[in-house]
Amino acid sequence: MAMIVISTQYMENYGAHDWDGEGACPQRWKMKGGSEYKILNVDLNADLDRVVKAAGVECDNDYCREYILGWSVEADDYLSEFERDQLEYEGKITYPESTREYADLLATV
Repeated sequence: MAMIVISTQYMENYGAHDWDGEGACPQRWKMKGGSEYKILNVDLNADLDRVVKAAGVECDNDYCREYILGWSVEADDYLSEFERDQLEYEGKITYPESTREYADLLATV
């Protein structure tokens, strides 16, 4: 068993802030950082590309977009940079990355 870590980029459409919903939505996309999502206890014999797609972390609408930059297989004790920083500066992880169990995704893979 291992962990899949999915890295994403998040964008927000600043043009939609003043949009009244009529006509085409104005387009002013700004990069707003990204996230890491962890899928725990993954069977490495599974189709990992399908597992990543089944995680459902992407979105695309008039207001925001989040898309996958890449993914990797990591050891079970993997910590993101955000989590490592929390440990270093706060002594604990108060805001862990979003996680899902592979077993919960099996119905969609």
